[in-house]
Order: sequence, then structure tokens, then C-alpha cells
Amino acid sequence: MAEVLAGTPDCVFCGIRTGAIPSAKVAEDATTFAFMDIDPGADGHVLVIPKRHSTDLFDIPADDLAATTLMAQRVAKASLSALGAQGVNLFNCSGAAAWQTVFHFHLHVIPRYDDATREKMQLLYEPGQPADVDAIADFARRLAAAI
Repeated sequence: MAEVLAGTPDCVFCGIRTGAIPSAKVAEDATTFAFMDIDPGADGHVLVIPKRHSTDLFDIPADDLAATTLMAQRVAKASLSALGAQGVNLFNCSGAAAWQTVFHFHLHVIPRYDDATREKMQLLYEPGQPADVDAIADFARRLAAAI
């Protein structure tokens, strides 16, 4: 447990988890820590992190990933009941090309509302516009072979 408690120097989320950097804590258990995002995409936007530092989705141990996801589910359910959200986006960015800016694995739990004044997020692409089926089949084949 010493590794979990020590954190990683210069990691803002490790600093938040240890209390060295102030935050609005939402929940905590033995493995995870949840706190309010200071640049929220919607009212009630929460970040959930593993206490043990992992850089991203490619680095996090399976047990920490499972615990972080389960805490994110708890926060998502609370968003519906406590904040009146109509839905929730669960979002992760892994790598700079995927918009990751803090390199400590985290899940965004973003409540979504029918009332657009409670959020500033917009869909990044238009669903319902299928791509080339041959290209999709090729991507599936290549991914399946790598797994």
C-alpha cells in the first residue's frame, strides 16, 4: 500500500489525491478517488482516478481499471438521482493524440441534461453516417488478429 499512498512527484492528480492540491472530493475508497472537474463539460462533471499512479489505459493494472470503472458507475448513478441528469457520458482520453492532458489514468463522468444550459459539450461527429463496409471489415480483421 505504500506505493499507492506515495503518489508520483509532479502529477497533479496524485497531488489532488494526497490533499496537497485542493479539490472538491466526491467519493473515495481503498483504491479510487473521485473529485469534481475544475473545467466541467456539464454540471456535475466528475473525474475518477485510481489512487495508484498509472499513466493511461495502456498502463493501468486490470484491478485498478476495474475498481475505477466501478466507482465511475457509482458516480454516474448518483448523477441521475442527485443532480437530475437524464444520461451520462463516461469518457477516457489515452495519449496526447486522444486529448489526454493529465497523464494519470482517469475517467470523466459527465452528466447529460435535456436542458442545454447545464452543459457545454457537443457531439464530435454525426452518428448514423456509416463508413465503407469493406474498410470496417478490414479494421475488424486487423484488430482481431492483434488481440
